[in-house]
Amino acid sequence: MSTFRHTQALADGPIGQPVDRIDGRLKVTGRATYAYEQDEMGPAAYGYILGATIATGRIDDIDTRQAERAPGVLYVMTYRNAPPQPAFGPPLTPTPAEVFTRARPVLATDRIRYYDEPVALVVALTFEAARSAASLIRVRYTAERGDHDLFSRLSEAYTPTRTNAGLQTDSAVGDFDTGFEAAPVKLDVTYYTPYQSHNPMEPHASIASWAGNDLTLYTSAQTLANFRGGLANTLGIPRERIRVVSPYVGGGFGAKLIIHPDAVLAAFAARVLQRPVKVALTRQQMYANAGHRAAMQHQVRLGADSTGKLLAIGYDVWSATSRFEEFCEQTAVFARSLYAAPSRLTRHRLVPVDLNRGEWMRSPGEAPGMLAFESAMDELAERLNQDPIDVRVLNEPEIDPERGVPFATRSLVACMRTGAERFGWNNRNPAPGRVREGRRLIGMGMAAAIRPNYLGASRAQVSMSPTGRVLVRLDMTDIGTGTYTILTQVAAQSLGVPMSSVQVQLGDSRFPQTAGSGGSWGAASAGSAVEDACQRLKQQLIQVAGVPYSDGQAQFAGGRIIASGRSERLTDLMMRAAPTGLQAEGSVGPMGDSYKNYSQHSNGAHFVEVSVDMDTGEIRMRRMLSVIAAGRILNPKTARSQILGGMTWGIGAALMEQTLLDTRHGHFINHDLAEYLIPVNGDIADMDVVFLEEADEKANVLGIKGLGELGVCGAGAAVANAVYNATGIRVREFPLSIDKLLPALAARDW
Repeated sequence: MSTFRHTQALADGPIGQPVDRIDGRLKVTGRATYAYEQDEMGPAAYGYILGATIATGRIDDIDTRQAERAPGVLYVMTYRNAPPQPAFGPPLTPTPAEVFTRARPVLATDRIRYYDEPVALVVALTFEAARSAASLIRVRYTAERGDHDLFSRLSEAYTPTRTNAGLQTDSAVGDFDTGFEAAPVKLDVTYYTPYQSHNPMEPHASIASWAGNDLTLYTSAQTLANFRGGLANTLGIPRERIRVVSPYVGGGFGAKLIIHPDAVLAAFAARVLQRPVKVALTRQQMYANAGHRAAMQHQVRLGADSTGKLLAIGYDVWSATSRFEEFCEQTAVFARSLYAAPSRLTRHRLVPVDLNRGEWMRSPGEAPGMLAFESAMDELAERLNQDPIDVRVLNEPEIDPERGVPFATRSLVACMRTGAERFGWNNRNPAPGRVREGRRLIGMGMAAAIRPNYLGASRAQVSMSPTGRVLVRLDMTDIGTGTYTILTQVAAQSLGVPMSSVQVQLGDSRFPQTAGSGGSWGAASAGSAVEDACQRLKQQLIQVAGVPYSDGQAQFAGGRIIASGRSERLTDLMMRAAPTGLQAEGSVGPMGDSYKNYSQHSNGAHFVEVSVDMDTGEIRMRRMLSVIAAGRILNPKTARSQILGGMTWGIGAALMEQTLLDTRHGHFINHDLAEYLIPVNGDIADMDVVFLEEADEKANVLGIKGLGELGVCGAGAAVANAVYNATGIRVREFPLSIDKLLPALAARDW
């Protein structure tokens, strides 16, 4: 069971209302077509990828003769006959933006860089024929000794030039060593977080079709511009000759920000065969070929005075990175803005391993970072014998602690206090292991949440037909977050027309380019562009309407234009003055002076109650509450869904989610949904979401902030802190699996 509370509602339009998803019926009836289901280009051949069975080395020989003779096989591609491609290039690309669009050659050489890297593509008339033929290919390798273990090779760590998104690798304010050493109360703890894999519901899939020198790719993508640029650089053709189509995306979580082998190989095979070819990664293949979150070691050092005031904050992170392509998650960056302390130090270090590159995974940085850091804050509160909320409130900064600029808005304390009241935090017994129900231990925990608010350059086109129908077009994607719905709400409210008069078309690179879905900036970026286009369209409507509308401050409401006591239906106006229709294009720039002059974040607080079986160590969720302050809420219903998903993600990260690596062979061994454990309905308890009204005029024209990833930030730490409160056992290696609790539970004299 879950409930919803929301303090904000705007009576004069659809923004702020819990509108049902306009694409919901299409999805539940199966009429929303995803990448692998597209059939506009005609019958497609099926491609199946064969992966390497070693992690490092070279192909000595590859025999494809039996596969080529198999029934239904049309083509077999290996490095010997693959089209020419540019070299992959250096591990670190010149600019962060080029990471998204760099060439990503596949089957380009005999070199094997990671386990399950594609070594062949079989294309056949059916998927079954292609898969069967792939099993007939014989590959001989010369295997080389690879390095796969992060934690035994920390001495080999190096300092990257930058972290993800171009953020500063290290930061230092004051003298951390001196401040920490002088602190009366010190905490120096190390946490470990594992490899994790995205697992969106829809696997990575592409259908490619050529018309002369022009490529159309139906694919599952979060950001179409990235796919266009990456394909253009890989195929060696102008991006103008590539059309990318992705109207519906069955989840991405960061795994679909760049091209992967399915897109490249589908394009190659379709060009060779001169027919449409579809290629999908199997669920198992996604673990090695579609990125992951890297394993990390987190050292958190906190120094405080006897009252709990922080004097020194130190956060060092060691992370695994692919040897051939660097990726440094910005894991410690959030700590630069979360709590006040005069002496501060954050550092990121990388250890190269022979795996595929890490990638953006939901809440990159904050998800693993706050799991460790907010658990450490709980440890500090216990050492001080103070309430965890009180310690956090005591260290609330007046301005951004490291940038020295004011916060655009800052409602972290309000989130914590509201959550404490609603959750019954005062009923919590601070002494661990004291509350029982039979043979179950009961505990409560909390954690803070913070997530930077971004804005990406985006454009949108809005047109109005002679009959008053509004068409909104942009290449923005809907990855399951409700983009179709909220953009319909934005256009309808801005133009003063019913939502039923608005049609939003997304996911086609022929439409105006946006920043896409990712980084929790999709709604703000695309929504601001749509709002700007609507404002420009209204100016055109005022001009063609003439006096008195052009003389006064015209308003748009109820499907009418209103000014100086007169009004006219927009349908009548269009037939009278614009019988061929009107069209306008709007845009929003990247982050500007407002982001330089103010610290932009969304905030929240999570509260959790768990039970732990004293005999088996089984952890069960009982209650969870998240209080969120993320600017103006466009749609409480879709926003609530996003936060619930983030809370669930946090539960998984704390209790079960990990990709296990065989460090001898560089192979992820639990590479399916049977053994990669994520929460299911039975793992989730009573969940509640509360939004605090916090319109942020400094963020963007709509006053909204990103929240899709905020729900994850700190959520896992709240679970872990509740487990500690229940048991008195502090596990610093995530996830908190039963085997890590049982020895300590068995040793207790209950």
